[in-house]
Amino acid sequence: MAMSVTHPSGTMMRREASQLLIVDVQEKLLATIHQVEAMIARTRFLVEAARVLGVPITVTEQYPKGLGPTEAALLGACGGGTPVFAKTAFSCLRDEAIAAHLNARPERRQLVVVGMEAHVCVLQTALDAQAAGYAVFVVGDAISSRTASDADAARRRLEAAGISLVSAEMVFFEWLERSGTPEFKQLAPLLR
Repeated sequence: MAMSVTHPSGTMMRREASQLLIVDVQEKLLATIHQVEAMIARTRFLVEAARVLGVPITVTEQYPKGLGPTEAALLGACGGGTPVFAKTAFSCLRDEAIAAHLNARPERRQLVVVGMEAHVCVLQTALDAQAAGYAVFVVGDAISSRTASDADAARRRLEAAGISLVSAEMVFFEWLERSGTPEFKQLAPLLR
């Protein structure tokens, strides 16, 4: 008989309680971002899992008129119905439309955050989301900045603030909960 476990908010990521927030992975910035290919690959990995598991995805773009749209292949992986919000505030939570969109799902108070730049928009979004009552999980291998030192500083500050720094595989396996399910069988090839 399976054990019933109640997880306090923020302890384990659960697909029915999560939202995936992709912050500012924009084309004109990509050439300057440290280890950008790895960051985008881990983000796409989570997008695939989110789509199969029914986790809502939200995409933001910092001043797209100047910085361009979201990287095309990543946006394509998100699917046509994925909302994309333009913003000028560094923190997504300081944009009224984005905040209202995220808050429209009161049952989904776990915010899984990926994107760039780690020390600016990702950091400020995570801190504001935590202050707004979200359980925030920043995916350490799916964030980056122009320099490794800025990304590392962001990770240290997030951890010091009590924000969970997780890996893409941690998110994947916590959302799945168990092997042997149809979803696990569908998503297992992503691990190769």
